[in-house]
Amino acid sequence: MRKSLPTWLFWLFVAVSILALAASAILLVDYVKPAPVFCGEGGGCGAMKRTVFAYPFGIPMPVFGLSGILAIALAGLVPGRRARIAQAVVAVFAGLVAIGLLGVQASMDTFCPYCIVVDVSSVVLAALSVARAVGAWDPPSNRKAVFGAVGAVAVGIAAPLAFGLTRKPLPADLPAPIAEEIRKAPRGKVTIVDFADFECPFCRMTHTELAPILAEKKDKIHLVRKQVPLRMHPHAKDAARAACCGESMGKGDEMADALFSAPTEELTPEGCEKIAQAHGLDVEKFRACVGSKETEERIEADGRTWRAVHGHGLPTLWFGTQKLEGAQDQATMRAALDEAIKEL
Repeated sequence: MRKSLPTWLFWLFVAVSILALAASAILLVDYVKPAPVFCGEGGGCGAMKRTVFAYPFGIPMPVFGLSGILAIALAGLVPGRRARIAQAVVAVFAGLVAIGLLGVQASMDTFCPYCIVVDVSSVVLAALSVARAVGAWDPPSNRKAVFGAVGAVAVGIAAPLAFGLTRKPLPADLPAPIAEEIRKAPRGKVTIVDFADFECPFCRMTHTELAPILAEKKDKIHLVRKQVPLRMHPHAKDAARAACCGESMGKGDEMADALFSAPTEELTPEGCEKIAQAHGLDVEKFRACVGSKETEERIEADGRTWRAVHGHGLPTLWFGTQKLEGAQDQATMRAALDEAIKEL
């Protein structure tokens, strides 16, 4: 008599398989494209690509991962003793390889997030496959469930491949922090990274020119504000703290507009608090945020990012992959945005 795999265990197996296949497909895209789409060159994924384990027999490692996990997934959907044994053998081998690759990452103290997903999932699939073989379990006899699982597995592979292979790779010389912000952007939106100081006259002029563009093209723009308060401006850091807290409390754009528009002598802690109150922010929460260690660390991190992208003057703006530095007029920024939209 056929002994069916418990329903929850079957769907757990399917879910883990899809997760591993999707991560493998993502890695494969970044291996075959001339420049990575999903991972940064300077991150853990890039580091793993430079190891001797990246191209066994001259073949990208994700090809082996994708093939092995697909074989495990399909065997898990087939009834019978042979399918159970084949699934367990392949899964145990894949699990041992995954443990070895996790060890390689640990020894390098460098971790590739997608690799970790594949490796941990492979270990879980090995355990589930052995459990199936020992329990002599088969997939559900319900054909709809099996066909649904097959369809989900296909989508798990096809979606990242279609997305990654059709997306233009970022330029190899693009600073890593900018590339990371672009990758975070929703599909179809241009990333604008704006490094500014609220007391800087050129930043204030540029914001006046940029604001109409942001309002007009808001459905096409993913705006990232970075705070770079200069020491020469006495209230710049107070304004930067206020902007960070406005952003964390859901009023980032409103606070930025108000801080750029307010007279610079009013960008004191008290003045910034009045601006926050005028925009409906909870004063007690705002005060706590302004004085928090997290806000200070955010501003310091933004400054390090500005230096990492070779910022020399303010404002420094990135419209997609194009850098603009210093005061900018509306025509220049519109042209940069239009060019970035074409590159999507």
